[in-house]
Amino acid sequence: MNADYLKTKFDAGLNYPDYLKSGKPDQKEGWERIGGQVELTDAQRSMLAACKRDMNLLVVSGIWCGDCVRQGPMIQAIADAYGNEAGGTCSVRWLDRDEHMDLQEQVSINGGNRVPVVIFAAEDFEPVGWAGDKLLSRYRVMASQALGANCPLPGAPVPQDELNAELADWVAEFERVALLLRLSGRLRQKHGD
Repeated sequence: MNADYLKTKFDAGLNYPDYLKSGKPDQKEGWERIGGQVELTDAQRSMLAACKRDMNLLVVSGIWCGDCVRQGPMIQAIADAYGNEAGGTCSVRWLDRDEHMDLQEQVSINGGNRVPVVIFAAEDFEPVGWAGDKLLSRYRVMASQALGANCPLPGAPVPQDELNAELADWVAEFERVALLLRLSGRLRQKHGD
């Protein structure tokens, strides 16, 4: 995966409202319902607002996927809060996994085409890292409940404490990438800071 490839994929992606419109009405409703539950804490908002470097995200997703329904609104809310005070931006494009299998295959997890996968890239689309499928808090819940299914049904109720824990995991991943970008020798030289 190189910067040119990621830029091409980014240009082919959809913004969040258009991505939601690409699904069926009940799918969009599920994403919006979870979005209404997502609430960043003041500390999370403050940390995200202080991010200075621009970041690009490509989210390999499925509008039909229960994990995506739960995590997608979180990812977008975090991106929307990013850099609001420091001038950094977080531009996000959503890509349907099945329409971009060439990219999905490069970010498979444990040999599977899992979603969502977030690819973090610098302002010039140099890859920074990727994370996805389920984050630690979700795996902890699944392990404690000994769930048999891989993916909850889209629209299934999500307890607020589980949603908050998963949101905190995503915020921490954004912070990790933001700090990596801020401390990057390449970008510090480019921006003279």
